[in-house]
Amino acid sequence: MKKLFQPMPQVEPILRVPHNDREYRQLVKQLDRLVDEVGEDENHPLAFMMEVIGVLIEKYEDEHVAELA
Repeated sequence: MKKLFQPMPQVEPILRVPHNDREYRQLVKQLDRLVDEVGEDENHPLAFMMEVIGVLIEKYEDEHVAELA
């Protein structure tokens, strides 16, 4: 369990649920950076983070961003 928590100080600011527009925009920037790094390589070590951040962004948008009419 200790090994799991060692990288948390570096990861926690990136993988967090956004509670406001600023945090949401930060997540979108992180996702953009990951897309630039990972591309479409599903075997890339950071590919899982793209999926997790995408889910966090989608959840925020579903709750806070009005749909286009």
